[in-house]
Amino acid sequence: MMRLMLCLHTCSRLLQLFLRDGYHTLKSAVFLVSLALCLAALPAQAAADLDVNTPAVAAVKASMQSRHQQLLPHYQSGAVGLTADGFVAVKEAGLVPLSQRSALAALVKDENTDRARLYQGMAAANGHPEWEGEIQRTFAQRWIDKAQTGWFVQRDGQWVRK
Repeated sequence: MMRLMLCLHTCSRLLQLFLRDGYHTLKSAVFLVSLALCLAALPAQAAADLDVNTPAVAAVKASMQSRHQQLLPHYQSGAVGLTADGFVAVKEAGLVPLSQRSALAALVKDENTDRARLYQGMAAANGHPEWEGEIQRTFAQRWIDKAQTGWFVQRDGQWVRK
C-alpha cells in the first residue's frame, strides 16, 4: 500500500512539474518515461478468488460444516451471534443451561479457530497473505448478509436481530 501511495505521489508531482514548467524544466521524453515507469510499478488490483479450494481450505470448510448443526440451535435462540469482524460470539450465555455452557464455549472457540484458518488459508492460496484482512471483512459481510431471520448479528458495534 505504501508503494502504491509513493508511486501515485511521484506521478502526481511529475505531472505538476510538466504542466507548470512545460518543456523547459522537464522534457517530454523524460516525463513520458518517468510516467510509464510509475504506472508500471503500480500493483495490479486483482480480486481474491473466494472459491479457491486447496486441501487445507477444504478441510477447514468441512470442519465448519460439521460443527454448524451443533451451533444452529444457539444461533436460533440468540445465545450466539455473528460478529462484524467475521467471527462467532456467545451473545447471551444465560439462554444456555449452565451444564452446557462450557460445551458451547468450546464450540465457539473451535469455530473461530477454523474461521481464522479459513481467512489465512484463502489468502495464502491466492498467493497474497497480505489479503487476509480483506478476505476476512468480505466473509464477515457475506455471513451477516446470509444469516437467517431471527439470528443476532453485529452492526455498528451493536447486536441486532436480523
